[in-house]
Amino acid sequence: MNDRTPARPRPQAAKASTQAAKAPSSARPRPEAANSIVLLSGGLDSATALAWARGQGFACTTLAVDYGQRHRVELAAARRVAASQGVRDHREVSVDLRAIGGSALTDDIPVPKGRDVVTTSIPVTYVPARNTIFLGLALGLAETLGATDLVGGMNALDYSGYPDCRPEFVRAFESLASLATRAGVEGARFTVHTPLMQLDKAGIIRLGLSLGVDYALTHSCYDPSAEGLACGACDSCRLRAKGFREAGVPDPTRYAVHA
Repeated sequence: MNDRTPARPRPQAAKASTQAAKAPSSARPRPEAANSIVLLSGGLDSATALAWARGQGFACTTLAVDYGQRHRVELAAARRVAASQGVRDHREVSVDLRAIGGSALTDDIPVPKGRDVVTTSIPVTYVPARNTIFLGLALGLAETLGATDLVGGMNALDYSGYPDCRPEFVRAFESLASLATRAGVEGARFTVHTPLMQLDKAGIIRLGLSLGVDYALTHSCYDPSAEGLACGACDSCRLRAKGFREAGVPDPTRYAVHA
């Protein structure tokens, strides 16, 4: 007998994993909201991805990962974002990637400041296999809850060149999920929704604002001050500030030095 909790039907409005997002139209009646696992870092992108998922009719369980990151203040931001968007099931998992190191976010390596973010080189803020680990945790939680939909804020346009933010990676992980889980072997089809994949930062911000995201609650900086102020000079700060400028809307970020 199959003792696994059956996956609930997925909303028909959910987009394919690597398609750009569009603001949802007026809500359509659905028989029952399917559960989804949303990776929520507390940053701008993941807050927007969560709002997209809710707009698609998903019942969202959010997952934040305490991986020993330099900017642990983002965990508090994730809690704020989850609460502001009405998430009833927000979870945190601890996986100390400082034991692996190899990144300015988890090791004694300076965070680059003032770098040209339009480059093909992979910066030292890349955390080895981070999104593979994060999606693996989300996949395990999804299997436990009987969900088959994962949502992430990966983006292939305004990003820092991370290899695990590309559509090829997402498609490969979906294939892995069908092979590496009991649910997959028994016929479940897992989908990793990346609604921001083909949007630039300004487009992400416009989408989030149309969905009611309060970006003042989010945190993006890799190297914040002790008071939690954004440095204004790391890749993440510069991309965030550029996005707000190009979107033509005020940037609510509290900077130590303005980006």
